[in-house]
Parts: sequence; structure tokens; C-alpha cells
Amino acid sequence: MAVQRDNPYPNHNFEVSIAGIADDNLGFSEVELPSGEIAVIEYREGRDAATVRKLPGLVTYPNVTLKRGINGYLALYNWWKSARDGNIQRADVSITLLDERRQEVMRWNLSRAWPVKLEAGPLNAQGNDVAIETLELAHEGFEIE
Repeated sequence: MAVQRDNPYPNHNFEVSIAGIADDNLGFSEVELPSGEIAVIEYREGRDAATVRKLPGLVTYPNVTLKRGINGYLALYNWWKSARDGNIQRADVSITLLDERRQEVMRWNLSRAWPVKLEAGPLNAQGNDVAIETLELAHEGFEIE
């Protein structure tokens, strides 16, 4: 699915979809793309030379952070509230990079994501910025198309 070209794509054209939540009101303004890390296990036997072997360990995936303007749409809050109350509802999440014509060029698919943090604010009576809420998602891995 990834479309290649000589010039890199700008980072401002993207969409986020969360299975089970209507896309109409999501409108995220900022997304941290997923990453993964393979832990390194250092191992040495007594008869080995004075260096350690490096073996692959567990793979971990840091949480993904999404930000959007507060718009009164409570579906994300309700999803987080359900997790807070002990009812984890996992969902597949797609982050899609779009080109200048808003055509899909690349997609990151998170598996079994669920909300672990919801944060709003700050508010400032002298400010002129949009009120932002932040949603942090734990997930069990990602694939790129």
C-alpha cells in the first residue's frame, strides 16, 4: 500500500479511525506515530571470550498519543471511562497518511488498542488557543501498509 516518491510527504494530511467509534467527530490535530523496540539480552558463558553475546529479547510498543480540539463529543471519554471501570474494550486503530490530493499513501494499523490516559486542558481566560484533549492508547503492536 505504501506509495513511494522522490519527495517526502508533508505531515499535516492524515486521518485516524478507531473501530467502533464514529469517525465524523474524531478530527485529531496531532498524532505520535507508533514505534517498537526489541530489548537486548546480554549473555555470556564462562568459557566465552571476554565479550557478551547480544540476543533479541521481548518486543515492546510504547503508547501512542492523539490530540484533538475539545468538541463536546464524548465517545472517547466513554471509551476511557469503560476502561477505568474495569471493562477494557480493545479496538483496532488506523492512522492514515494522505498525499496533497488526500489520497491514502501509507497506513499504520495498531492492534488491540485501548485508552490508558485521557487529559484535557489547560484552560486560560487570557488565551486564544483551542482547548485540546489528549488520548493515550496502549496497544499490542502495529503493522504498516
